[in-house]
Amino acid sequence: MRIALCLLTWNEIDGVKHDIPLLDQSKFDQLYCVDGGSKDGTVEYLEQHGITVYRQEKKGINSACLEGIEHCGCDAFVFYHPKGTIPVEDTYKFRKYFEDGYEFVVGSRMMTGAHNEEDEHFLKPRKWFVLGTGLLAAFLFKREGNVIWDTLHGFRGMTTEAFHRIGISNFDRSIDIEMVCRSYKYHLKRIEFPTKESPRIGGATHFKAFSSGWQVLKYILWEMIRKG
Repeated sequence: MRIALCLLTWNEIDGVKHDIPLLDQSKFDQLYCVDGGSKDGTVEYLEQHGITVYRQEKKGINSACLEGIEHCGCDAFVFYHPKGTIPVEDTYKFRKYFEDGYEFVVGSRMMTGAHNEEDEHFLKPRKWFVLGTGLLAAFLFKREGNVIWDTLHGFRGMTTEAFHRIGISNFDRSIDIEMVCRSYKYHLKRIEFPTKESPRIGGATHFKAFSSGWQVLKYILWEMIRKG
């Protein structure tokens, strides 16, 4: 099975300098990046390491992922944000799941054996919100199979055939939870495996908690009435 690793970047020079030297490029049949307009040397650094970089044509994370699939020439893909927050070696784990017949695979921060960057805190608003959306999505859309609890983690993969079949929209910032909801609706064979999240090593998040959370809730409402 041919598997692609699609990097998603936007001003992540600290992250790529940490992650790319640790990445064994031979583990993937295709390796490339979709960049959202970096001005900090991210693109130049990746190209120096032999990684093809495609400049994102339309704004938004959904557009970045949709454009990433347009460039994918493999049977399956993995989305990875090189921010220094997720162990690079966890990208290699997807192959076994795809070869075992899974169509949708998520690196989860929410299950036994995993770690979320809020786990040491008494209050865990981000983690609780993610778990709440996982419960809500399962209640609304799941009719069989297992629950995907980490609905908002961009570290995930899918077969290209399944991705085209489920019809991902351009409802911005919905891509992570949309892949979960649509996997329920289309009865994809799905699985989570534990990963360990650390705080980002540089730069600022591009997804502010309140605005992104509100956008996720609006997407869920839209998915409830969505046709097709």
